[in-house]
Amino acid sequence: MLNLFQVALGIPPSGVRGLITPLFFGFLSAVIGIIPPGLINMTAAKVNHKEGKRNALWFVFGAILVICFQVFFSILFAKIIHRRPDLVTLLREVGFGIFATLTVYFFWLAKKPKDKTKKLVSKSVTKRFFLGMLLSALNFFPIPYYVFVSISLASYHLFSFDMTSILIFVNGVVIGSFLVFYFYISFFNNIESKRDFIMKNMNTIIGCITGLISIITLINIIEYYW
Repeated sequence: MLNLFQVALGIPPSGVRGLITPLFFGFLSAVIGIIPPGLINMTAAKVNHKEGKRNALWFVFGAILVICFQVFFSILFAKIIHRRPDLVTLLREVGFGIFATLTVYFFWLAKKPKDKTKKLVSKSVTKRFFLGMLLSALNFFPIPYYVFVSISLASYHLFSFDMTSILIFVNGVVIGSFLVFYFYISFFNNIESKRDFIMKNMNTIIGCITGLISIITLINIIEYYW
């Protein structure tokens, strides 16, 4: 099937890999970054529960629009950093320090989050769209996250900073983000029934994610020096 696709479009094997690889890693990085319960995905689920799927989807579209721009400019910033190997190494070390600190914080220092669920008042789709944009714009985590991800992938020759790869990667992020948000919208009842468990173990979930990133980053640093 892949060979037929290549012949039909006249794309060499390396060209197909050049299209699929950034799409796949964009999708994967979005899923990893968004799937932990957070403000945006849980709000999307609550909008769906209180106001219906139409309003929830418009909320998601607003959030994804901002995410799209955040990812694009994050990668452009990463492209500048990538030209300086010394800055790349420094960024890895700083990233390891940040994620290691976050891991310690969420495992041992952070207080258990309290459930502050509020009833949502029905709003128009336009207001939900702009609410999605607002909450997404207030979330600055995607910027350092995608800078770190794109530089790490580039260091393993899994991503290049040409405009085609960047745009394909952004599309992968958009697809991954939408599917995760849609999952939260579609399966909200199951999520809500387990909300107490999620809230009690939120710090552990986030700590595991940051801990895994810390380990991967540490291995990368060790390989660089030794």
